[in-house]
Amino acid sequence: MEAIPLTDEMTIRNTDALLVVDVQNDFCPGGALAVPGGDEVVAPINRVMPLFALVAATQDWHPRDHVSFAERGGPWPVHCVAGTPGAELHPGLNGSEIDLFVRKATEPEVEAYSGFGGTNLAEQLRARGVRRIFVAGLATDYCVKQTALDATAAGFEVVVLTDAVRAVNVSPGDDQRALNEMAAAGVRMATTADLRPPSATPASGNQGGGGVRTEAHSRGREEQLKWQM
Repeated sequence: MEAIPLTDEMTIRNTDALLVVDVQNDFCPGGALAVPGGDEVVAPINRVMPLFALVAATQDWHPRDHVSFAERGGPWPVHCVAGTPGAELHPGLNGSEIDLFVRKATEPEVEAYSGFGGTNLAEQLRARGVRRIFVAGLATDYCVKQTALDATAAGFEVVVLTDAVRAVNVSPGDDQRALNEMAAAGVRMATTADLRPPSATPASGNQGGGGVRTEAHSRGREEQLKWQM
C-alpha cells in the first residue's frame, strides 16, 4: 500500500505519540525469531523520535514456559524471555528517547500481540492527552497490526509508518494483507519522510501547537518519567 503524503495532517502535534513496537534483539537478525530486515526499522525510528513529546515502546516479555512457544504447542520458537538479552531493545535504538515502556504477554497462558492487550497503555496515553498514535516497529503482520487495530478500537487516530515496519511474512504477501486490514479499519499510512516538525509553541491557552521537546523535556533530563508495566 502506498503511503499517503498528507503534509498538513502529518505535522506533529502535542497530542501525538510515537509507539515503537517490539524492536527487540530476538526479532532482529541473529535473534531467535528474526524478522527479515528487522534491524532496518531502527534508523527511521531514531530519526523521528525527537519530533514527539511522548515516545512509548512495547516489549514482548515472556515467561520461559509461554503458551506461544513451540515446545508448548504454540507457533513460535522460544523468544523474548523476560530478563534475557533477546528480550532487550535493539542496541541501536535510542532508548534514552523513550518515556514509556510497556511489557506484554507476561503471563504463561496468555498471548498478546497487541501493546494494548492486558496492559494499561490506553489509560497511560489518555492521561498524557494523546489523541493520535504513530506506530512503527515489528512485525507488520502480527504485533504492529494488532496494536494498530486495538488503538483504533480504543478511539485513537492511528498512523502506521510504513518505512519503519517489517513483516514476518510466514506466507508471502502477509505484509500487504496486514496493511490492507489496518487500512480497512481506518488506520492511515504514511512514511517518516511525510512527518513535519511541530509548529512553534503557541501562545498560552492555545493547545494546538507542536510537541517538539524543549530542553526541560529532553530525553536525558533527570526528571524524565518512565513507567514499567
